[in-house]
Amino acid sequence: MIAVLVVFALFFVVPIVWLLLAPTKTSGELLLNAPFSVGSLEALIANWNSLTAFQGGVVWTWLGNSVLYSGVALVVTLLVSIPAGYALALTEFRGRKALLMITLVVMLIPNTALVLPIFLELSAVRLIGNPLAVILPFSFFPFGVYLTYIYFSTSISKDLLDAARIDGAGEVRVFVKIAMPLATPVIALVGFFNLVGNWNNYFLPFVTAPGRKSPIQVGLVELLSNVPLFNPTSSASVTISLPVLALATIVSVAPVLVIFLFSQRFLVSGMTAGGTKE
Repeated sequence: MIAVLVVFALFFVVPIVWLLLAPTKTSGELLLNAPFSVGSLEALIANWNSLTAFQGGVVWTWLGNSVLYSGVALVVTLLVSIPAGYALALTEFRGRKALLMITLVVMLIPNTALVLPIFLELSAVRLIGNPLAVILPFSFFPFGVYLTYIYFSTSISKDLLDAARIDGAGEVRVFVKIAMPLATPVIALVGFFNLVGNWNNYFLPFVTAPGRKSPIQVGLVELLSNVPLFNPTSSASVTISLPVLALATIVSVAPVLVIFLFSQRFLVSGMTAGGTKE
């Protein structure tokens, strides 16, 4: 068992170590030196300058687009998913079970299967190329509704909410003052999953936000197309070396990694929430 774990650890760790070391080398050093040798600070600075100079610093535009799309979609997702999960779990209304079943079914549909109908819908209302063409689909997160539903169903006592209603609190106040503070772990979990999924989404932004309106994940593909090793037929005047591409990859995942490091405590609480019921 330990041997299997070691093999899997090496399988995932080795590429990451190589990726972290690659930007410290020149193209020649990357191909000729030992795979895990450390390069130099000068090479790292040169690769950084090459990346930021590509197409007039378009990498910053791509990063800004990713922040805009993912950030606005995150806010909309939380404003919709948390109340929806609460309503499905702790309130009674006509069509509640049917709505829950629809949520589960939609959650199981692959995102790529929805790209074509979403594209046609956005094209019909002339939103292609508009930030809303990315933000609105990113805000659709049935998995977040289901996570919230599970949390409120298993971890929040209905008696506690009923006591607040008896004391004169309305439904909105019960939700905001009692349910929301108790749901902080699952809110963080839903937000993190939504942010990571949207940040790493490639296919939908590729067809709905072309050119300089693209997020960083689509921009990486454009960088890749300018690497002669991967695209020998490229006639671009500016070429990208492998170390620069590796550095761009690190830059693309760094924001999500930083958020993860600062939110670990809430994420762990959210993942374990609902395991027991007081």
